[in-house]
Amino acid sequence: MSLRGSDSWNGDNGARRRLSAESSRSAAGVLSIARGNVVHKESLESLLASALRSDDPELDQLLSALEEISNSLKSGSPMPGSLDNVLRRAASCAIRQSLLDREIRTLAVTDELTGLYNRRGFLASAMHQLKLAHRHSQDVLLLFCDIDSLKGINDAFGHRAGDLAIIRAADALEETFRDSDILARLGGDEFAVLASEASVSNREAIVARLDRSLEKANAEESRYKLSLSIGIARFDSDTTGSLGELMARADQDMYANKKDRTKSASSRHS
Repeated sequence: MSLRGSDSWNGDNGARRRLSAESSRSAAGVLSIARGNVVHKESLESLLASALRSDDPELDQLLSALEEISNSLKSGSPMPGSLDNVLRRAASCAIRQSLLDREIRTLAVTDELTGLYNRRGFLASAMHQLKLAHRHSQDVLLLFCDIDSLKGINDAFGHRAGDLAIIRAADALEETFRDSDILARLGGDEFAVLASEASVSNREAIVARLDRSLEKANAEESRYKLSLSIGIARFDSDTTGSLGELMARADQDMYANKKDRTKSASSRHS
């Protein structure tokens, strides 16, 4: 779901949240069934078994109903060819619709540029995770960060370079955190991560790991140095705090950190 329109994007190979390869293969198989006037000779049972691997409850119910009809007809007398063809086409249509619905749901919660969650996806996933953390007495950390001087990168090198900086920042975050942590681009140059304490124990550990990831990203770019300002808020499972309150605290901490870094930089140049 990242933009990969030219060769300049090919060096950024960070993992992306996208439809699984298995779903894509299923879609390809279904489309091949629907293209021709003659249905493939594979059995209806084989088609249903393949579709049932989709983990889609609504689709499972529909296909189960079709399978029951098929088994019922077969138990009495041989199934007429025309009815068998109708059942296969019905299954094919159901699978195609399910895959399309799944793709639409994925796109609705995915940031197109980075492949991370967008704000909608983050809010939904993070609220669910906080409920689980409270229920199981687990502490989590919320990290807010933004790209330093992204406007300067855009002004000096163009918006394409700015987009690439955003992608590299996303890749650095993905390399820093675990697959089970929730990563999102909230918009513009702002990112958020909801991570368990098993993933990162404190600010120093986060900064050290993120700095190493950014060093790798900067090795690919000589025109500017990519850096992030971060803020962290801890969710205590013993207290009841909303996601909004946690995000506000992380945001305040991020801007306090950015202000301190700006003062330090000014002092060094004075």
